Amino acid sequence: MPTTASAWRQLSKFLWPEIHKWARRLNWKIIDRSPFKDKQELLDLSLKLVTGEAFALASDNSAMIEGAHAANLLYVFDESKEIPVQTWDSAEGAFSTGDAYWLAYSTPGEPAGRFYEIQSRKPGYQDWKVRHVTLDECIKAGRISPKWVEDRRIQWGEKSAAFKNRVLGEFASSDEDGIISLAWVERANQRWLEWNESEKKESFTSLGCDIARSGEDKTVLAVRFENVISELRRYSIADTMEVTGLIASAMSIHKKGIAAIDIIGIGAGVFDRLREMRISASAFNASERTEWRDRSNELGFINCRAAAWWNLRELLQNDEIALPPDDKLIGDLTAPKWRVSSGGKIQIESKDDIKKRLGRSTDDGDAVVMAFFPDLSPQDYFITYENRVDISPY
Repeated sequence: MPTTASAWRQLSKFLWPEIHKWARRLNWKIIDRSPFKDKQELLDLSLKLVTGEAFALASDNSAMIEGAHAANLLYVFDESKEIPVQTWDSAEGAFSTGDAYWLAYSTPGEPAGRFYEIQSRKPGYQDWKVRHVTLDECIKAGRISPKWVEDRRIQWGEKSAAFKNRVLGEFASSDEDGIISLAWVERANQRWLEWNESEKKESFTSLGCDIARSGEDKTVLAVRFENVISELRRYSIADTMEVTGLIASAMSIHKKGIAAIDIIGIGAGVFDRLREMRISASAFNASERTEWRDRSNELGFINCRAAAWWNLRELLQNDEIALPPDDKLIGDLTAPKWRVSSGGKIQIESKDDIKKRLGRSTDDGDAVVMAFFPDLSPQDYFITYENRVDISPY
């Protein structure tokens, strides 16, 4: 029984611990071997019997998948939507001989890839038996709370890809006019989980600061260490000096790095006070014109806000950054839409329009966007360039 998943962490942290939990209930009287001798065997990513074994394999090593041969085979593909096509093709060869079976399961995602083709009964996959677990079944079984469903409906919107994928269990694509794909964010979440369990020590880079404009909104600080947003800090504070103190306190523990401040509204006062305190800060003016262009050098932008959101889009699209798996952040990043203006430049849906549509502001998303724009090393923040931001002289 070869088992694989979209990421090694999925095997080591979820699939195999679950297998080991149920292994404790085995009826050894009908199994042709003695019980587990020690705890170590239950810590391994495998189970061994006289008649065969089950073991974990990395999904990006298709050669190992192809090398599994036996008279009786059961492949287990966990979180199948992200497993590479080459891995699927390698496993397919084992079905030419012997008694072979395949169990593939996953939460749904974009309507693309091998798992989607199987679930939608595309030609060539009629020999698969498809099973869709519905939301009603999960609620009836007590595995999903109706309140959670309603909260996500309000947070993400029932027509969003996030709601359809994660709540309804349906394949859905991010809107064609959505600037950031849910699939990109989910991959960034996976990288964050792996980073969080590693011992890597990145340098502090920036603090993205979205300053609350009203009592309903929150001030959000996005803490960035190189390519990773380590955490989001949310505060229900409207007082300018209190917000300044929070940012100053966060910046005081780092010798390098910069605070990117949204200066529209009360953020201007926060920025001015930080300059007086000689704290490294840059003013992010969302409506300011910019000559910045995308990586292809083909697209221009109507303002700095559009350029900053597009910058994050490109980083996510190319799997370059890691983001915490936070439901609100996921909803924020996948909410804004974009279009090309009559002048041929990229324009992002306004914050007011997003708030009317969602019933809330994208505070978390805006803080992360600012933390990654402009994407320079800390020492380069003190160089004025291409009119991207107003750089503090401190």
